[in-house]
Amino acid sequence: MYNQQKVSIILPAYNEEKNIGNEIENFFATGVVDEVIAVDNNSSDGTAEQIKKTRAKYIREGRQGYGYALRRGLQEAAGDLVFTCEPDGSFLASDLLKFLAYVDHFDVVFGTRTSKALIWEGAKMDWFLRLGNVVVAKILEYLHNGPCLTDVGCTFKMIKSKPLKGILREFRVGGSDFSPEFMILCVRHQYKCVEIPVNYKKRIGDSKITSSTWKAFKLGIKMIALILRYRMISINSKAV
Repeated sequence: MYNQQKVSIILPAYNEEKNIGNEIENFFATGVVDEVIAVDNNSSDGTAEQIKKTRAKYIREGRQGYGYALRRGLQEAAGDLVFTCEPDGSFLASDLLKFLAYVDHFDVVFGTRTSKALIWEGAKMDWFLRLGNVVVAKILEYLHNGPCLTDVGCTFKMIKSKPLKGILREFRVGGSDFSPEFMILCVRHQYKCVEIPVNYKKRIGDSKITSSTWKAFKLGIKMIALILRYRMISINSKAV
């Protein structure tokens, strides 16, 4: 726990048998995590078996997609502080402690992988991906009057349970463009949001989303379309 608040971590998993067991233990090793929810999104390898060897709560989500897996995890989380992250070794579990420093002042904390000083050698964040994330993030920031944003694809995020309940029923995206939808809903509901830099390392295994420049480009266009579409939607904003 952190200051008498229960901490939950959600890890979406699709064929992540190589590292998910280690990542689960890394989060428990921080000393503040009460619950790890590992959402198996129809893995065909030994992901399920690796999860079940740990203390994590195993959930299987049959609807295929990054967004569906995270949405299921967010529904299942029992924590007062709910984190989302990746099980592929690209993030440092200890960076979770950075987020906690902002808990007293913000409802939501977004991680960003675009800080040059924290991008490790071999990380999947070349100049094209970095520039693309920054550009799309700025479109989101200015069109939706958000805080300073530099990354729309970072899974490492934290949201308090009360604001989470306020947006759970509004999620519509089930695919790889879920992250900007999450951010838009938080901003449009006038939750207090801030973005902080996190370490970004070389992942273990192959990326399912940005394995090629063409895939990354298509995802960026899809995210921009989502951001523009939400700009035309009226949301009943409600501050926490």
